[in-house]
Amino acid sequence: MDDMIDSLKKKEFISVCIRDPHTHKADFWHTHVDYEICLHTNSMCFRKKTSCVRRRYSEFVWLRQRLQDNAVLITLPKLPPWNPFFSWSNSCQVAERMKGLQKFLEDVMQIPLLLSSSRLHLFLQSQLNIMKIEACIQGNKRYTVAQAIQGFACDLSPSPFEEDESKISFDSDCDSTTSSGFGHSMEPAVSLNEGTSVSGDHCYDA
Repeated sequence: MDDMIDSLKKKEFISVCIRDPHTHKADFWHTHVDYEICLHTNSMCFRKKTSCVRRRYSEFVWLRQRLQDNAVLITLPKLPPWNPFFSWSNSCQVAERMKGLQKFLEDVMQIPLLLSSSRLHLFLQSQLNIMKIEACIQGNKRYTVAQAIQGFACDLSPSPFEEDESKISFDSDCDSTTSSGFGHSMEPAVSLNEGTSVSGDHCYDA
């Protein structure tokens, strides 16, 4: 029996990829960048086996803080450092931040205790923003965590993955649409903090 369990564990995998950054300008002075998190897994810990969502740097900061609050005896992986003079036009800085954020997620998912966190699952597999994630966790929404992950939280309509989970979609966020004129794609990936400002080519983390 133990051999069978060990065999199943060896076959399980969780693959995460961060890509496709988009810049979003609220006005001349304020901008932020979000990027796509694509997850593919066969782990029983996840309700959906493939998913894509868009997140920004400040949402990672929020996630890490909430995970740490609920797992005080665990030292969580670190996020890439905050940089007050981060430039989204600097490909080296962009690539370094993307690499750091992906490593953070990969390391988090190697900690079994954290895989039971509803916040982590909603962050990775739902279209909810942070405020709605918190409200859902506290039971203040008409949908459950499972419904949010399955795609029924955005106007209670299913996500693209409900129609075809074998195909990874890259237009997936209730609060930002990657194919609209609101943002434009750039390679490699980068994310900035919630309250960022821009002057010329520089986005300043706030």
